[in-house]
Amino acid sequence: MKYILLVSIFLINIWHTDAQDWHTKVGQNVPYFEIDTKDGTKKSTETLKGKVVLINFFATWCPPCRQELPEVQKKIWDKHKDRQDFEIVVLAREQGWDKLTPFLEQFGYTFPFYPDLNRKVYSLFATDTIPRNVIIDRDGKIIYQSIGYEPEEFAQMTSLIQLQLDRSN
Repeated sequence: MKYILLVSIFLINIWHTDAQDWHTKVGQNVPYFEIDTKDGTKKSTETLKGKVVLINFFATWCPPCRQELPEVQKKIWDKHKDRQDFEIVVLAREQGWDKLTPFLEQFGYTFPFYPDLNRKVYSLFATDTIPRNVIIDRDGKIIYQSIGYEPEEFAQMTSLIQLQLDRSN
């Protein structure tokens, strides 16, 4: 049953994201990126190796992003935050800490956010449109990409994350 669900999600995802201004494709290695954390350390694709990773691109002003982020908190982060083999990287497209800090304080999100002021990371993945989600498997391969927020698609994404985490290393 899990195999059928995984194949269904993969096929729906290929149809949903085909030719929609992606620079990346399902099945390829995640492009190398490096981001600065608020405490001055670096996070990169190297530090994410061996983990299932959700990368989310958003902006504080984006209505669909504002719909999606509470779901990320409840259905993904709160459920998996204590796992050593899972990580979320939420990148604010063209926004810095001056926008992020009050936004986080207002909404009380507890998952990690990072600025992407000049679209440095975003431009590796796409040209336009947010929110976007990318799931990376433990081997550093892109296994899922989506654009926008739809509850049905979000449910498929959360199922895929769970399936990946259920797999043994």
